[in-house]
Amino acid sequence: MPVIRRLTLSDEAATATLAAALAPHLRAGDALLLDGPLGAGKTSFARALIRQLAGAAIEVPSPTFNLVLTYDIPAGMLWHFDLYRVADPRELDELGLEDALAEGISLIEWPDRLGTAAPPDALTLRLAPAAGTGTARQAELAGDTAWAARLAALDLPHD
Repeated sequence: MPVIRRLTLSDEAATATLAAALAPHLRAGDALLLDGPLGAGKTSFARALIRQLAGAAIEVPSPTFNLVLTYDIPAGMLWHFDLYRVADPRELDELGLEDALAEGISLIEWPDRLGTAAPPDALTLRLAPAAGTGTARQAELAGDTAWAARLAALDLPHD
């Protein structure tokens, strides 16, 4: 997928700002793939996005052990998947991935575990620690031309 936007996120607050800016552009049927190494900020981004979409300061635990958590938000259902412990894409059927992709907004951490089940029209957020810094992250939003059009008005600085 082509890169739509590259950003440097200076800290967790900047990550939350990105989540707040992206939230109004998401709707039922969307998949957001959160890609990056351990400690890159995927779960921090997911927490901020879920709170923004919920419109409240709700508790958002990591789904690492549950593999999937759901949230009833004003736009419908939000499914937060953490596929780190998924060893075989066949396990995804048990998690309700197909229903999530059809009906709600899906946040999927560790999308490399999806195999051929990866939605071709997903938006991908790649996060990685910025070289030589403690808290800064490099972020890339990548998606097809439909995503590029939807995110054209995203109010964030370019790198």
